Amino acid sequence: MQAYLLSQQFNTRSLAENSTACPANATICSGTSCVLPEDNFNETLSVVLSTVLTIMLALVMFSMGCNVDIKKFLGHIKRPWGIFVGFLCQFGIMPLTAFLLSLAFNVLPIQAVVVLIMGCCPGGTASNVIAYWVDGDMDLSISMTTCSTLLAMGMMPLCLFVYTKMWTDSNAIVLPYDSIGISLVALVIPVSFGIYVNHRWPSKAKVILKVGSIVGAILIVLTAVVGGILYKGSWIISPKLWIIGTIFPAAGYSLGFFLARIAGLSWHRCRTVSLETGMQNTQLCSTIVQLSFTPEQLELMFTFPLIYSIFQLLFALLILGGYRLYRRHRVKTKTDVEKTEEKEDSKSTSPHAKINGGFVSNETK
Repeated sequence: MQAYLLSQQFNTRSLAENSTACPANATICSGTSCVLPEDNFNETLSVVLSTVLTIMLALVMFSMGCNVDIKKFLGHIKRPWGIFVGFLCQFGIMPLTAFLLSLAFNVLPIQAVVVLIMGCCPGGTASNVIAYWVDGDMDLSISMTTCSTLLAMGMMPLCLFVYTKMWTDSNAIVLPYDSIGISLVALVIPVSFGIYVNHRWPSKAKVILKVGSIVGAILIVLTAVVGGILYKGSWIISPKLWIIGTIFPAAGYSLGFFLARIAGLSWHRCRTVSLETGMQNTQLCSTIVQLSFTPEQLELMFTFPLIYSIFQLLFALLILGGYRLYRRHRVKTKTDVEKTEEKEDSKSTSPHAKINGGFVSNETK
């Protein structure tokens, strides 16, 4: 039994007078020693919640797959212009932005490395959920997430080799290829089942999609809350990392959108590319950081992936809110214009209808 020993000197009189001298949760209190159980709350919580979140994520990706048309999905694979633009954003814009932010804020070498690791990670699955809510191209979103995770096997080592030279030896960074592989499998299998369900039972797929989108929104918030609980003791880090964690996702969203628009993609695909660019796989970044650095080094930058995760979610929700307001205003304006046109048509046609017995000339149409 794992326990630690707290040596406390007690005499018979003090024990008799003060029964609370020995901690209430002590498993053994005899003589001069109290044995207390080790506090492994975080470890247990991490295992339980990781299992729950993994299952929920698989269900969410299954539901997202229910919105994918197999023909359109294969069309993106055969004509991968949108995927290529996303690739440039994911492994071009993001690592370069991380590099420039690290230089601009002159952070410590170890902190610069964790910022670069975040910039080199593939897109996160949360982007698929947000893309659905902003009426993005789900076929493109799913294909981009899949391709970026697959290409991360080669692009992450390359980007880290190029950008981390001035701070550290890239060989010192341990890339968990097994975690990347698991992420890929956890993405592809549920999505494949979802695509099959959508192909065979479209009506049932719509119901699954609605439920999954709600569960996905809950999952995103729950992930942020869980991170705050697990790493509550690691929030004291450099203010520079807080600033970078705020600017970085916002830059990813903005630059991804503009590059997609310059490349000639439609508006709903621009929104999709923007989300896929700004939303990174922060869980993968945390895994790499834990595998690569000592506990002393982790104290300087361990919370950065969580900070990025919080702000990428915050900005994504702002994008979602802004889009919903725009859509509501646009629909309202369009409806008002149509009603006005109908009134004008009825006014202009009524005199002619009386005079010409219902005939309307070409000039008044």
